[in-house]
Amino acid sequence: MPETVPDPFAETAPELSVVVHGRNVQDHLPDLLDSLAAHPLPGVEVIVAAVGDWAREVAERHAPAFTVVPLPDGAGDAAGRSAGAARARGRWLHFVHAKDGLPVGAAPAVAERVGGLPDTVDVLLLDHVRSSWRASGLPSPDGPRLARAGRADLALDDRAGLLRLTPLLGNRAVRAGFWRARERLLTTEDEPFAAYAALLLADRVACLPHPAYEDRRLRPESLPPPTPAERYALVDRYEALLGLTADRPAVHGVLYDLMIRDCLRTFARAGMPKDVAREFFHRASVTARRHRPEGLRRPAGLEGVRRSLLEEGAYGKYRALQTANHARREVRSAARTGRRRAGTRLRALQYRAALARPVDPHLAVFSAYWNRGVACNPAAIAAKLAELAPSVHPVWVVTAAGAALLPPGTDHVVPGTRRYWEVLARAKYLVNNVNFPDAVVKRPGTVHLQTHHGTPLKRMGVDQLPYPAAAHGLDFQALLERVDKWDFSVSANSHSTRMWQRAYPSRHISLDHGYPRNDVYYTAGPAEVRAARERLGIAPGRRAVLYAPTHRDYEAGWTPRLDLAGLADQLGEETILLVRAHYFYDGTASPLGGLLGSLRRTGRLVDVSSYEPVEELCLAADALVTDYSSIMFDYANLDRPIVV
Repeated sequence: MPETVPDPFAETAPELSVVVHGRNVQDHLPDLLDSLAAHPLPGVEVIVAAVGDWAREVAERHAPAFTVVPLPDGAGDAAGRSAGAARARGRWLHFVHAKDGLPVGAAPAVAERVGGLPDTVDVLLLDHVRSSWRASGLPSPDGPRLARAGRADLALDDRAGLLRLTPLLGNRAVRAGFWRARERLLTTEDEPFAAYAALLLADRVACLPHPAYEDRRLRPESLPPPTPAERYALVDRYEALLGLTADRPAVHGVLYDLMIRDCLRTFARAGMPKDVAREFFHRASVTARRHRPEGLRRPAGLEGVRRSLLEEGAYGKYRALQTANHARREVRSAARTGRRRAGTRLRALQYRAALARPVDPHLAVFSAYWNRGVACNPAAIAAKLAELAPSVHPVWVVTAAGAALLPPGTDHVVPGTRRYWEVLARAKYLVNNVNFPDAVVKRPGTVHLQTHHGTPLKRMGVDQLPYPAAAHGLDFQALLERVDKWDFSVSANSHSTRMWQRAYPSRHISLDHGYPRNDVYYTAGPAEVRAARERLGIAPGRRAVLYAPTHRDYEAGWTPRLDLAGLADQLGEETILLVRAHYFYDGTASPLGGLLGSLRRTGRLVDVSSYEPVEELCLAADALVTDYSSIMFDYANLDRPIVV
């Protein structure tokens, strides 16, 4: 897209430039840009520093209303802020991360507020709301503090408590001239440092005690685990910030208190390796002693003891204090759960015993569609595994009812049996197109592969939270604990990748290689197509149309949306209508009974709801009729007609 360099001194320069930056994490960028485009933005321009092709494609839908600055994949947040600020014409800048949001009317409200501020004000502090996968739009703790500050501009030294506001760049607008004069210091990947530093360097600040930003907190389990250097960076951040406040006792005292709280909180979190924890504690202790304000009094009680041990560098004593506190909590917890533990079932004991044995590197467990049988992507992977790695033994999890339908020689286990728990405990590879039970433990060195079983044209995972009727009482916390066990997620296409990242936020790696079950559409030749048609009783020269709708959450049984008898008549004598109900309706009364009775003699309508594999139905059909079933994406690989 050709770009024109804006004139920052033009008379029509806006009051505020909203600079959207950062990676399109979990596909939140479209919602952010759509919300901005949906309402008038008087006095506001929007600049999108789009990282990578996905973000650029999303942003360019709103051009030329929004200015798009393309950046390569891998560009960091700091580079995005700099690139966006360089294109900005506004007197003020508001940096908005692509994962976050702006409440309706927020940008014009900020523009109106900064329009009335003198040039002596460098930073406007904003209230914000918080969102997570659990809930949206929760109030921040900052509102009362901002309200007490009033509307008059002030110096930070006179209101040092403003440093206790959440350290986000998004909850503060900065004067463009101020930002550019200090851009070298403020351009950093450490956003909290930039947020604090902007406030510390400002001559005067003002406040807007109304929510003007949405901070979306991503699940920690969806982010890469912090490296030792990233953990130590917290101490380095405060070391640099406290160096800016040595001659400002009021703000220095508040900043010191924030450092101690942050360091103790970080140290207390589980998961920090022992050697990293010791080094972190040592670094925090050195910084605490170096910058401790004169005459500082520690708080009373346990908090004061913790601070004293940190300042003294007493790592061993601090760990002993932690251990004692954990022991007290565990005793109370054991008293509450003792009765439940006394009733542990034999199944759990057997599973634990199997977990104590080594992982078997030559064992793979497969399951598909809640243990229905050998099907879908797991079946395609198992077949290729037998070809490429015959030393790995596959075992399928299948219900007792489905076991009789397995291909001859298929090694399988029935859920709940002793061998079932044994293979789940010892297998190196676990492959499923749904999830294994909650009780399954993710052992170190094992590989959990989630293949999924369709392209989503509906809400999935945590995106169902606003729709409890569709979620059917789903325990979202338990769901995410299952998702956290995934190592890899197979994606059919780029749309699916974005949907899975947003619906199932975790650290799994997306395998963007298409669905293995669809390989057959490229490897099957005329002979395989003829064989599939023969198995279905389709005579040579006759046309076959597959009708395969999806299920609907609000229906317990299947109700065809088409007049199947009328359709069969209109298609004519030479066309066979293959009708496949969704497998969720297994066990319910079929509405096809009467139709089959009247059309069976001619063979023009065939109920193939229980026919497996579905890939053979697609190979045999000359055309597909469906609604929003994801079978359309699979069938599209055949390049045959699809009617939706």
